[in-house]
Amino acid sequence: MDWIPVALLTFKILVLGTGMFFAIKWHYDQGKKASEKRAVLRASGMVAAVFVLSLLAMGLVTFFLIRTFASDLSLT
Repeated sequence: MDWIPVALLTFKILVLGTGMFFAIKWHYDQGKKASEKRAVLRASGMVAAVFVLSLLAMGLVTFFLIRTFASDLSLT
């Protein structure tokens, strides 16, 4: 059962890495097409904000699920 965290962490890193690669590639391609840098910067900022918010939401959901299933999170 010790291999499960390693496998899940590896999967998570692969999924997030692939998503970030394609997001950066898409924005780079859009930047080549668009003549206005302001629109590209605004789109990049919105994507970064959505990414940070989804990361925060995933962390909160994980915390509350662990707390719900009676795992001990106290530091003492």
